[in-house]
Amino acid sequence: MHDIYLTDQYAELNPTWHEEDSPWKAHQIEAIIRKNRLNFDSLCEVGCGTGEILLNLSRSFPKAHFTGYEISPHAYQRAKTKETSRVSFQLSDILEEKDSTFDVVVIADVIEHVEDYISFIKGLRSCGRYKIFHIPLDLSVQSVLRAWPIANLRDNVGHLHYFFKDTALATLRGCGYSVIDYAYTASRLELPNQAFSSTLMRLPRRLLYSIHPDLAVRILGGYSLLVLAE
Repeated sequence: MHDIYLTDQYAELNPTWHEEDSPWKAHQIEAIIRKNRLNFDSLCEVGCGTGEILLNLSRSFPKAHFTGYEISPHAYQRAKTKETSRVSFQLSDILEEKDSTFDVVVIADVIEHVEDYISFIKGLRSCGRYKIFHIPLDLSVQSVLRAWPIANLRDNVGHLHYFFKDTALATLRGCGYSVIDYAYTASRLELPNQAFSSTLMRLPRRLLYSIHPDLAVRILGGYSLLVLAE
């Protein structure tokens, strides 16, 4: 994991810990759960940040219990103050926990930050039956041509690896997962507080996506990939 999470560096660069994005992310996760009619009693999130995604999911699924794992002391301290009777948080690496298994494991915008992401993804297989990955698709024609968007992701939010749809799915399958369902999510079009360049790109992205989704994502970017696997 990038060292900026173990110190206060990430919090200094991103003081909200992207809490404003959490309702949107929780909605995407809820949608794929309901679409595939998953029944679950327990759900955990690996790399839960300050816990807002889990808190939103707990309101949508009032009979389930939720556990968040976080390695950043700063994020964990903020999450811990929000615990409820059905939502708890752990300052630990789930891969180092024994007998921690859940019906659903959520890994939202995490694998791109992990140095040895292959071993990390393989290690998660034993943590639960269903996995829901949310993976930013940083690689597109426009991002490679401009270069600075990817460089900024590395410097400001600690992305160490960069994906497009095919490499993301191939990575999961190569790590032993069966992909049940996947969908694009319009992260740069729908999330709040986007850069001016993303605002300018909204219309062309929407127009091309309505004609050819794969081509729009590959050329213009601005989307992430939500994957349900087991």
